[in-house]
Amino acid sequence: MKILIVEDEEELVKSIVSYLKAESYTCDVANNFNTAMEKTESFDYDCILLDISLPDGNGLQVLKELKANNKTDGVIIISARNSINDRVTGLNLGADDYLPKPFHLPELSARIAAVIRRRKFDGHSILTFNEISFDTSAKIITVNGKPVDLTRTEYDLLLYLVTNKNRVVSKNAIAERISGEDAEIFNNFDVIYAHIKNLKKKLAAAGSEDYIKAVYGMGYKFEI
Repeated sequence: MKILIVEDEEELVKSIVSYLKAESYTCDVANNFNTAMEKTESFDYDCILLDISLPDGNGLQVLKELKANNKTDGVIIISARNSINDRVTGLNLGADDYLPKPFHLPELSARIAAVIRRRKFDGHSILTFNEISFDTSAKIITVNGKPVDLTRTEYDLLLYLVTNKNRVVSKNAIAERISGEDAEIFNNFDVIYAHIKNLKKKLAAAGSEDYIKAVYGMGYKFEI
């Protein structure tokens, strides 16, 4: 899952990134309004952590632009401005949640997970597709009830394909999803091919049908 952190407090950003990466999230960072606008226009995120007070603008304007462009990224406002007016304005503009500073990182992670569940999985933490089952809270995948030992990248890749089931996902989109801001290092897609190959091999060994289809010249599709 891919998170954008829009926050200019450097130490707070470091703490959030460190914690969320340990929770298997891919994190991008924008420490000002202009960078936030560039990233939200260029990429899709599962959840955006959005500070209101930015050095060169107001975070609520980022939220307005997201909604004006029909973007579906989840948004949690994180701000020291804890007035009722800020909360109401943010929620009325379409934010999913509001978490005042200071906050505990486990609570932040739980709120992120809740937003993603509501937006991506209709509020459920258990997803089942024929013989494959996902526990998105525990980050475990089973085939016919037996756990499959996947790497973090393989898990993220499979979940990304499943949330876009029956749609072609481009190799560029996969690179961005599994590497975040480092996507430009993919001057070829050998790494993606290797991840797909290993993922398909592990699922087949566990007794799963082959749902991951290559679409020539375009990317991959989880076909079910």
